[in-house]
Amino acid sequence: MKRVALLVQYDGTNYSGWQKQNNATTVQEILEEALLEITHNVVKTFAAGRTDAGVHASGQVVHFDVDYIIPGNSYSDVLNGLLPSTIRILESVEVKDCWHACYSAMYRHYRYVINNSKFSNLFIDNWSWHRYQKVLDEDLMLIASKRMEGEHDFFAFQKSGSNRANSITKLKNINIKRVEDLILVDIKATGFLYGMVRLIVGQLVLVGEKKISPEIFTDRWLNKKKKDVKESAPAKGLCFVNAIYEENVFKKINNKDLFPVFLIKGFS
Repeated sequence: MKRVALLVQYDGTNYSGWQKQNNATTVQEILEEALLEITHNVVKTFAAGRTDAGVHASGQVVHFDVDYIIPGNSYSDVLNGLLPSTIRILESVEVKDCWHACYSAMYRHYRYVINNSKFSNLFIDNWSWHRYQKVLDEDLMLIASKRMEGEHDFFAFQKSGSNRANSITKLKNINIKRVEDLILVDIKATGFLYGMVRLIVGQLVLVGEKKISPEIFTDRWLNKKKKDVKESAPAKGLCFVNAIYEENVFKKINNKDLFPVFLIKGFS
């Protein structure tokens, strides 16, 4: 047996998330069906992080164990010949047996894209949230968000239905910047709660529209006022950018180049 790691990109628009489910089409299901066709064996895949229905990934990391069929670096080309155009394997490599896509990751990076233009844009509508009612104050949003950096209990930013033992996680960094009409919210953390990023963005938009103050934003999560956190940003604006490891196992693609650059080039 050998362990193979994949760097995977997918448009989550028409998928019910990453993880296999009954009576729903998911990215994991489609990928494992393609691996079955190649290996003629049931192959289980493990991802760096789960994505919900409608959420995208520019650099999801996946691994699987398989009997020697083809060289590890050939799986990307073979899989891309079988997968739909909405799922692409950017690179495949053989890794050590002790390496794990999820447990070896030091932190994960998500980006949320808000289109703050007065007009919708056909070319980015599936990958951004068109929030146009008011001009958002991204500086105020950043001020409100910075208190979250570090290890905290983010119970207020966890949707119901989570099976985690607790809601404590470490937020490594959050950054918010405007590129013309796009507002990019980048969050890096050791782990994410169920629905966490979308709930954070939903609240930060209220700050940006000056409907709530940075102090109210902080009070809601710091004092676990989950009942006050009602607004959740739509899934389509969220993207799992990548997972960071102690040693970068993928050599062909720079992590900084993973996010779809066309989303920001047209606005720069």
